[in-house]
Amino acid sequence: MNTHSLQTRLLHNDQKFDPQTGAVSVPIQQASTFHQQDFDTPGDYDYSRSGNPTRTALEETIAGLENGTKGFAFASGMAAISTAFMLLSKGDHIVITKDVYGGTFRMINDVLHRFGIDHTFVDMTDLHEVATAIQPNTQLLYIETPSNPTLEITDIRAVAKLAKANNCLTFVDNTFMTPALQRPLELGADLVLHSATKFIAGHSDVVAGLAVTNRADVAEALAFLQNSFGSILGAHDCWLVLRGLKTLHCRITQSSQSAATIAEALSRHPLVEHVYYPGFRCHPGNSTHTYQSDGYGAVLSFRLRDEEAVRQFTKAVEIPVYAVSLGAVESILSYPARMSHASMPKEEREKRGITDGLLRLSVGLEKPEDLIADFSQALNQIEFNAEDRRLSI
Repeated sequence: MNTHSLQTRLLHNDQKFDPQTGAVSVPIQQASTFHQQDFDTPGDYDYSRSGNPTRTALEETIAGLENGTKGFAFASGMAAISTAFMLLSKGDHIVITKDVYGGTFRMINDVLHRFGIDHTFVDMTDLHEVATAIQPNTQLLYIETPSNPTLEITDIRAVAKLAKANNCLTFVDNTFMTPALQRPLELGADLVLHSATKFIAGHSDVVAGLAVTNRADVAEALAFLQNSFGSILGAHDCWLVLRGLKTLHCRITQSSQSAATIAEALSRHPLVEHVYYPGFRCHPGNSTHTYQSDGYGAVLSFRLRDEEAVRQFTKAVEIPVYAVSLGAVESILSYPARMSHASMPKEEREKRGITDGLLRLSVGLEKPEDLIADFSQALNQIEFNAEDRRLSI
């Protein structure tokens, strides 16, 4: 099946049908424990924290899609990220992109630090800054590209080469792109991480995390940690993610096309100060993203004047869900300063360009012209310069 395109492999893989019954849907093995024939031949499964057939189906599927050798399914994206960080030990050091998801920032800054694991935030788009930050005890370079929420682009291959030259691991949060658009293991990364809650599952009905590696040593260590911590994904949630994967390509293709249209429209509006979208040729990371990815994704951010402008806009907008999260069939509008990055101090947010006027949009499957019209009327509700003007996109 690896000779086929990813679009085809999403539907036709080793989980295409159940070999015992021929069912074209993976069975949900809702069992906590498994009967053992005797203690000399315990079987493939004994207890669902250690392994479950439905979870195995998902883990094998995501490993194949990322062109890895071993996949892991966790209870959330942060469970995947946090467990992966436990590959480190006291005294180790992490070099991590400064423009990172707020939950990852919290884990790095407020949790790992207490266990003697140090870190340095850097501008990952600047290879010189990354190289300068590497210390003798650095064990990991952590990438998020496109980054959340200002969509900065890191050259995965270049950072991975730098990591290998310094005997470090490279982790990549691939949530925004998914394997449909970007496959970091092919570019030299050692571990790929996903919040499968987002585009992979795609329907705002499951919380899940995934990890994939192509290194036997990393796979063995992560399997031990997954079993030890026990933050595994339940069988029914694994089935939901598998079901979502089947439509991933068509969903992210349409949403990405709509995102390009909407980004262009927003960039022309006088009240929008800036649009962050890697598909723009003027975006600082456009050329890098173009060579390492198969598309620009369905997420963009745009900056309004201030918090009050955001308040007026979000009260007036009608179509998008105004909520935490992204990557669903419905468009989701988020306010990073109060949502995804609320755990980050204001001064730290502002250093990263996460102003009080910044909004993040995950584009869903609605007709883009409807969303543009909705944003236009909402922007027209913003009072500015004490004038009652009507502006159109």
